[in-house]
This record gives sequence, C-alpha cells and structure tokens, in this order.
Amino acid sequence: MARESAEAMAVFARAATQTVHAPRLTETHAIYTIARGSSDAAANILSYEMMRTLRVPVTSLPPSIFSLGDGVAVKGATALVVSQSGASDDLVRSAKGAAALGADVIAIVNQPGSAVEAAADTTIQINAGPELAVPATKTVIGSVAAGMALLSAADEAYEKVAAQSVAALKAAEITHPKAKALQAALLRARHVYVIGRDTGYGAAHEVALKLKECCALHAEPYSASEVLHGPLQLATNPLMVLILDIGAAHVQDSLDQAEARFRGIGCDVHRIAPSDLTLPELVPAAAAAVLLATMYPIILGTALALGMDPDAPETLSKVTQTT
Repeated sequence: MARESAEAMAVFARAATQTVHAPRLTETHAIYTIARGSSDAAANILSYEMMRTLRVPVTSLPPSIFSLGDGVAVKGATALVVSQSGASDDLVRSAKGAAALGADVIAIVNQPGSAVEAAADTTIQINAGPELAVPATKTVIGSVAAGMALLSAADEAYEKVAAQSVAALKAAEITHPKAKALQAALLRARHVYVIGRDTGYGAAHEVALKLKECCALHAEPYSASEVLHGPLQLATNPLMVLILDIGAAHVQDSLDQAEARFRGIGCDVHRIAPSDLTLPELVPAAAAAVLLATMYPIILGTALALGMDPDAPETLSKVTQTT
C-alpha cells in the first residue's frame, strides 16, 4: 500500500492525459454509473464533474438491477462501469445487461482484457500497473483521472482547465503539513465523520471506507448539508470530524457552517484542502484526487500504529466477488 499509494499521482497524470474516443457521450441524455466499493466512490466524484460539464443527470445504479433482476430502461443513455479488476460477476452482468438494453457502455478498468472490457463499447484503461495491496489506492485515483480524460474528450473547455490542473500537480509534493496531527487524531478516535461537498463527497466515501478497511475504525461519510440533520445528534458523543475541502468557492459556505456547528459542540474537527499544499485552485475532480492522495499515507500510518496489516486486512480479499 505504501508503494502503490506513492505511485498514485503519477498514475493520475498518465490517465488524465490519455486520448479517449467516446463520441456518443455528447449525445447522451443520462449517465448511469455502476460500481462497488472504492470504484463507486470514484464514480461518485465523477458524477458531480460530469453533471457540471455535460449538464445531463448522472446517478448510480445498483449492479443488482442487472445481476439479480431484468435491468431497467437505459436506451439512449450511457452506462459507466468502473471496476479495477473488471472481473466481479455482478459488474460483468451489468455491462452486458446495459448493452443489451440499448445503453452505450463505457468501462473504466485497470486490468486489460477483463470481462467488463469485453462487454463495453468503449474502454478507458487506468494503466496503473499491478495493484497487490487489498486496499485500492492508485487505481482509485487513476479511475478519477480516466473519467477526467473522458470529459476532456467530450468538452473542449473542460479539457483546457483539466490540463492546467494536471500540470500543476505534476511537480507537487503531496504530503500534508499536518499529517502527524491528523494521524494522532485518528489514533484517538473511535467514531469519525468524514464530510465533503460536490466531488469532496465522493472523496469522503473513499476515506471513510479506507478507515474501516485498513484501521477497523468506525467512519461514516456525509454531505456537509445532510450531516446537519439527524446525524448531528451523534456529536453529543466523542466524535472526530474530518472535513475534505476541494477548495471551490461554491462549497465554502456549506463547509464553514458544518465546521462551526461541530466545533461549537466540542468535536475534534480537522479540515484539509489542496491549498494546504500550496496548490492553486484545481478542477473539483482533481482536487478530490489530491485529497485522497494526501489521506492514504495518513491512513496507512494509522493502521500500522494500531498493529494492523493494511496490505491484507483480515476479512477481505483483493477481488470481491458479489452478486
């Protein structure tokens, strides 16, 4: 995990700048993402970027709609299947089922020649190389970058701003200046809320998943707006709050409000943003990728300090076969 997470931003740069051909994407009336686990978090990040850029609805479909059921009407839409291995049976059935029902199927995968790729009309390779640790790191960030390459092919204006973000990140040092303090806070924590907005919400899902997966730490992701409803009541118990700030102007009021509420209750609140690394404003998907790259080593260090083996969590395997 240490080696693979250190490779993540190099993978990001390669995947984000590849040439992609997906001409039907500009004609689609809706995009349905199909994924599980970390890939679903990457798809969540991409959904915000795609809606903002293409101005079409993007939502997640559960694979069981196709693997256990007869599917849904997707003719004329795009099905975006994100899977590092491309091997899970439910995702293979989803790709085949969506294609049979008239969707244009686009696959983002890391394993060449996978069954998902065989069922797709278009495949975007992550090209991260072998990933051996059970927790996915470089392939998650690579999936986000591959989605950015897809959007760049569909929208010239997005291509320009995405290229600027990639250029800004190529020489960047992705180590948070408060990494030790963040790790110490996680070692104290028993319950963690990970909060974001926009693409930061998808990043929150991935960070919360990694805290469970690597550290056996109870962590839940929330939107900065949703968390101020019923979930706020849990803050009456000891709670660490980690806010993932993508740095975009339109999310600041929401994140500020959530931070103030949790600090007012007495929670242990930490907020990180790309600007902490002296990075310029990035496109939101790239900002989410940076936040993940920042958190992965911190989560790894926390797991090791807890005496755990993050490369091979006790109950998990690299390819999860689900139905």
